[in-house]
Amino acid sequence: MEVVRVMLCALSVYVALVSEKCVASFSQSMDSDFTFTLPAGRKECFYQTMRKDASLEIEYQVLDGAGLDVDFFISSPSGQVLFSDYHKSDGVHTVETEYGDYMFCFDNTFSTVSEKLIFFELILDNMEVEEDQDEWKEYVHGTDMVDMKMEDIMDTINNVKARLGKSVHIQTVLRAFEARDRNIQESNFDRVNFWSVTNLIIMMMVSAVQVYLVRSLFENKRNIRT
Repeated sequence: MEVVRVMLCALSVYVALVSEKCVASFSQSMDSDFTFTLPAGRKECFYQTMRKDASLEIEYQVLDGAGLDVDFFISSPSGQVLFSDYHKSDGVHTVETEYGDYMFCFDNTFSTVSEKLIFFELILDNMEVEEDQDEWKEYVHGTDMVDMKMEDIMDTINNVKARLGKSVHIQTVLRAFEARDRNIQESNFDRVNFWSVTNLIIMMMVSAVQVYLVRSLFENKRNIRT
């Protein structure tokens, strides 16, 4: 029992010593999302600086607007168009990047009336600086006395971090889907109300015309002379 306590104490000390250094050695994944309104007849472009051998993933959805569609394209720092979508309501694209500024644009110039509410999310992988990743090992001594190595702890934390990041990503996407479905339902609700009122007015006008015609059949239009 005493040996177990010593092992746990030693493990906690090692974790405290290397916690700050270990963060730099994890496979970092930076997520960001943004929702904006794209006016009719306009195009909006965004830029993201990337490093070599990193990964850029972008996912977008049109949440509101007539047709729920938009044109999209992403281009490399050299100006080459990597992906392009036309009149799509959503899309996902992944790019293995080189150093430079990547441009991605949302185009609504084909619509002259309806503005679009657009959500997009960026997931940047391998954006950390890889220098001095092994410096934390200088602070670790005597790890042979415990069965669990620091590499095992890092692997476990990396797995937990990756799964938590995936959960956050899924929840963000589900919220975007929920917002788009809610906008569709509200639009359908307004349409149903409009056509219901229109049909009611037409029925009342038809009823009034029918009553007038029926009454006119029984009217005596002959002049009575006395």
